[in-house]
Amino acid sequence: MSHNELGTFLRTWREAVTPAEVGLPAGPRRRTPGLRRAELATLAGVSVEYLTRLEQGRDRNPSPQVLGALADALNLSLRDRVLLRRLTKEAEGGDPLVCGAAPPLGRAARPTVQAVLDRLEPAPAAVINWIGDVVAHTDGYARLFGPLGLFDAEPPNLLRHLFTDPRARTAYPDWSRVADELVARLRHGVPLRDPYLAELAEELTVTAGAEFADRYAALAVTPRSVGSQQVEHPEAGPLRLLHETLALPDDGQHMVVHLPADDATAAALDRLAGRRPGALRAVDKAG
Repeated sequence: MSHNELGTFLRTWREAVTPAEVGLPAGPRRRTPGLRRAELATLAGVSVEYLTRLEQGRDRNPSPQVLGALADALNLSLRDRVLLRRLTKEAEGGDPLVCGAAPPLGRAARPTVQAVLDRLEPAPAAVINWIGDVVAHTDGYARLFGPLGLFDAEPPNLLRHLFTDPRARTAYPDWSRVADELVARLRHGVPLRDPYLAELAEELTVTAGAEFADRYAALAVTPRSVGSQQVEHPEAGPLRLLHETLALPDDGQHMVVHLPADDATAAALDRLAGRRPGALRAVDKAG
């Protein structure tokens, strides 16, 4: 690796994180507001000498376990862990190593994100974490996907529902395409060797068989941030929906907002919500 990007990244973060942020006393006579090497080394469970070699570029091949420990000690976000992984190359420029320890899997939306959701009512919208758990949602989302069985399990998970609940086959006429896109998002949006991903993939490989495993093994399909979907709803009838995906990279989450693609769908969603027609309006896809 040229120019010691990894060492610069580690040193910059060490100097930016205050002792208070990692539960350490500031102490007297500190020349920098950041962490000392010895403090970071202790938090990460490595020697000061090894951390010095990393920062100075004399060791450029730390193990995924060491990277994970450093990422945990520095409280790195998912986005910064991905960057750390990309900065860490094999000695001769091979594939990036993987940050072995993932940040805690988000099980809730931040208050400000929840406030955005609240203002999207009655539109069906939800916040999804990186393995497909629905961690927050509007009432409109529950009205749309509850009758399909999504919320029968806790936590509700889009992939488990799609691949293991027979009702999903009936609900999505284009089930195969929906499955392709969900697995593509799982494969491309999650740190490799992530333990939560590994656990879910193993579970679905057993419970769903080749329909999941073959898609999971393929990398040709890439996720899309916008798209359309047909739903055969047991209460509202046939629906044509558009969806927009908004990334929340610091949280390892994304927000999905579903919008009616035609007037009939807009009216059907209003009926689900017990509102008079017109609360939701069809979106012109071409516009």
